[in-house]
Amino acid sequence: MSFRTSEQKIAEELTATLAGISEEQVDQLMLAIQQSEKVFFVGVGRVLLSLEAVAKRLAHIGIQTVVVGQITEPAITAKDLLIVGSGSGESAFPLAIAKKAKSFDAMVAHIGSNPNSSMKEYADIFVRIPVQTKLNLVGEIPSIQPMTSLFEQCLLLLGDSIALTLIEEKDIDMHGLWRYHANLE
Repeated sequence: MSFRTSEQKIAEELTATLAGISEEQVDQLMLAIQQSEKVFFVGVGRVLLSLEAVAKRLAHIGIQTVVVGQITEPAITAKDLLIVGSGSGESAFPLAIAKKAKSFDAMVAHIGSNPNSSMKEYADIFVRIPVQTKLNLVGEIPSIQPMTSLFEQCLLLLGDSIALTLIEEKDIDMHGLWRYHANLE
């Protein structure tokens, strides 16, 4: 397979998967983001990398974001939101953090592929990225990519789409966003 063929197939997978995400679920997540004092993020591996990029972009538009485990992480409260990225909804660390966040009455949003995972017990909001899982659930988008690449890519693009939607809804001046960009680089 050539590079161009791989690129086209990945782009097709991304388009199909993003089209399968419920706008109603995303609207619920965006409302929770806007109503929260702080938005915390937790995930592991490449999912965490995607979430870190989402947290950074939301910080650029004035939302107070925290990645769980940062040395400067403040306490979570009932005024806050925890966004959990976990395709399976079964990863041990995100599950433990979601349980702990609920013990402090924080809202929990799960972005994943399995709506009936263990995370369901803790999630107030669920946004399904309908990628292929081991469970072969209805509506799953198959992928030619290794492991969970399609989920991680869609998670990042979902975050960027949410950020752009909030920018447009709040009529934020795009050029003015540079004041939030890192300047010690």
